[in-house]
Amino acid sequence: MNIRFTLRQLQVFVATAHHQNISRAAREVGLSQSAASAALKELEQLYDVRLFDRKGKRLILNEQGRNFRPRAQALLDQAIALDGALRSHTQTGTLKVGATLSIGNYLAVRILARLLKKRLPLKIDLEVDNTEHIAAKVLNFELDLGMIEGEIHAPELDVIPWRPDELVVFCAPDHPLARQATLSDDDLVSAQWIMREPGSGTRQAFEHAMHGLLPNLNIVLQLQHTEAIKRAVEAGLGISCLSRLTLEEAFARGSLVPLSVPGRDLSRQLYFILHKQKFRSPGLETWLHLCVKEGETVA
Repeated sequence: MNIRFTLRQLQVFVATAHHQNISRAAREVGLSQSAASAALKELEQLYDVRLFDRKGKRLILNEQGRNFRPRAQALLDQAIALDGALRSHTQTGTLKVGATLSIGNYLAVRILARLLKKRLPLKIDLEVDNTEHIAAKVLNFELDLGMIEGEIHAPELDVIPWRPDELVVFCAPDHPLARQATLSDDDLVSAQWIMREPGSGTRQAFEHAMHGLLPNLNIVLQLQHTEAIKRAVEAGLGISCLSRLTLEEAFARGSLVPLSVPGRDLSRQLYFILHKQKFRSPGLETWLHLCVKEGETVA
């Protein structure tokens, strides 16, 4: 059976789907604009199908194109992995990993250290962002894998439980609440809170834990970075709630102190997310294995 399409045509299609512009797609795949346009036109003509709706200079995926894209991307991923293996005779490559802030700045660093120590021939491009943005990039095939703190519901994604985590309410050691053995709901409502931004996994878990109190909480400041939140709490601007992963060193040196909040479930799950059509290359499987081993070590 003869296959009528070429990998180059698939490359042009996938790049055009990403950029919604044939000129930028052509630059990405190293073709002239006319050659890229011809490749896309040939692909559509081969199967008598339209994959894009043309709106001015923008090419927007239609329903046919949206259905075709994941399979085209998966096939290209396999071709890239095969090309890399044939070039180097090893199972090497570059893996694009997205991680949320707590994972990226704390857990992922430890996993990267394991990778370097083992001298495994795998390069990791790590991007750190919040759960919402990481999930969007995995859905759009801009990232091979996401490591997130929040729950995601998307039919195109495989959401795989990884390891447990715990949020901790905390304050500065000279804060009035630091002297209390436990915090009541009234204490939580009367406090000034410094929190992560909406869209982050930490904020999502915090809001779930504070069910019933949320409309009454006094959130005076929202910041995108855990270190900024810790500095603000150390300065006495309020109390906060972050992953224990991010607080261990501060608790050890006494610059911050944990607060007990009985009756509030601050446990959560960390997850891997992959597009269901994503080809699991040897590099991806290696990284997942290292992450699971790290989780077992911590547990």
